Amino acid sequence: MMSKQIHNTASCYLVGVDVGTGSVRAGLFDLQGTLLHTSKQNIVTYQDRDARYEQSSDNIWQAVCTCVQNVVSMSGLPLESIIGLSFDATCSLVVLGENHQPLSVGEHGIADRNVIVWMDQRAIEQAQAINELGHTVLNYVGNRISPEMETPKLLWLKAHLPETYHNAHHFFDLTDYLTFRASGSQARSICTLVCKWTYLAHEKRWDNSYFEAIGLGELAADQFAKIGKKVVAPGTALGQGLTASAAKELGLNTGIAVAAGLIDAHAGGVGSVGALTKTGTSTPEDCLAYVFGTSACTLTTSSNAVTVPGVWGPYFSAMIPGMWLNEAGQSAAGAAIDHLVLMHPASAEATLLAKDAATPLTAWLSKQTKSQITNLSDAVNLAQNVHVVPEFLGNRAPFADPNARAIIAGLSMEKSIDSLITFYIAGICGIAYGLRQIIEVQAAEGLNIHRIVISGGAGQDPLIRQLIADATGKEVIAPHTDEPVLLGTAMLAAVAAGAYADLNLAMQSMSSFGGSYLPATSANIVQRHESRFLAFTKLQTMAREL
Repeated sequence: MMSKQIHNTASCYLVGVDVGTGSVRAGLFDLQGTLLHTSKQNIVTYQDRDARYEQSSDNIWQAVCTCVQNVVSMSGLPLESIIGLSFDATCSLVVLGENHQPLSVGEHGIADRNVIVWMDQRAIEQAQAINELGHTVLNYVGNRISPEMETPKLLWLKAHLPETYHNAHHFFDLTDYLTFRASGSQARSICTLVCKWTYLAHEKRWDNSYFEAIGLGELAADQFAKIGKKVVAPGTALGQGLTASAAKELGLNTGIAVAAGLIDAHAGGVGSVGALTKTGTSTPEDCLAYVFGTSACTLTTSSNAVTVPGVWGPYFSAMIPGMWLNEAGQSAAGAAIDHLVLMHPASAEATLLAKDAATPLTAWLSKQTKSQITNLSDAVNLAQNVHVVPEFLGNRAPFADPNARAIIAGLSMEKSIDSLITFYIAGICGIAYGLRQIIEVQAAEGLNIHRIVISGGAGQDPLIRQLIADATGKEVIAPHTDEPVLLGTAMLAAVAAGAYADLNLAMQSMSSFGGSYLPATSANIVQRHESRFLAFTKLQTMAREL
């Protein structure tokens, strides 16, 4: 039954903040989900040996403040009309010491570098050791924990930086750090703790025996005060709202609602799968949310717990309250395409041409591709005999293999821009075939979806959307908004502020579907993708067996 809406006035607005891998974005929305203004600021990432990536929580917060100030200034609205603030972020680990001061997460000893970025691979050995124990909590992370998750990273800190580990007063997922910085509340979101910390939301508890078994028993002995003693649903109003100090930094009024947040991909899911169609409200279970950005994440909702080998979850209430979630994805997606094209001999020439056209390189390549075809589905033919398995940062799903690496086959000595386009299209096809694998392994366990709802910066190009539809055989739908991640986050603010009674009603009221991309029906195109998918799987299998 649909919940009763509390109020819906045209004079109330919300600010949603999305912290991605490379930048912060803020969006100002009305209560109908209309995006009025956006602002973006880059953040600094430090990359060291062995796939280590670090950031600064202070640098991130300053970027947040700048973005929020900008959208408020652009709007010209009276501050009292802005009733709620919310955050989503990558699942990076933030370490704070006494008086909330940053603590170094590297041997360099630089305190300002206190964030281990989600894609950091330093904890591979720790993740392997945890997996060898086979604890029952692994049943809720696809039977294998990932080095991208937080407990392996904590084990790494304890082993390699014991001073940082033992002096830490708080270990935050980045989303929870931001809500803490804004509201002063140490409450953690169910989303972050279930997906990245092994919290058992369906039982409303941590499993002490897991932490004791892996060597983090002191966290359990401290009743999990450092990682999350109070756990709340996304959209819960935190503390007394925005603190006076944070309000001054952000340019907002003290006391406005601050919502418990979501991981960035999950915010994209919320902003996508609850959309209205022309024939009525879609069912979230019918849709796979595909958040295609620097990395790619799939989010599949179900009413029952379904375990899929190699796929994270099932997570309870991690995205939609009362529903189970299976999460998979690709550790490098948009980043893999960027890296791939820069490897080609023609990349320098193409980069200059793209710069002259004031266009990002991949967008310029897409435009050149479209100029050579009459139908978007024909782009697969430009891939010729080049095949790409773009697993530069391992395989997150369905093989849960952090040691997997990329494969490029079918190379010639060609150095032209046309050859670069071949690289580009082959890479996109590789991403799409990886998505198809995830869809098929989930279907084998009973998670059948009818459409893919795509979001994320790398997934906005119609060419990419059509290639994904053709490669997977599933309809691809784009939300009406260009910013479903920001929209999903703004929905949390709406709930926290009392504009909507619950997240389901906010989803139904603030979002709608836009364009649709049906899979190709041409026998030639269908067979072309089938052949390429077979080659993709053979190359992938061969690499695992070496």
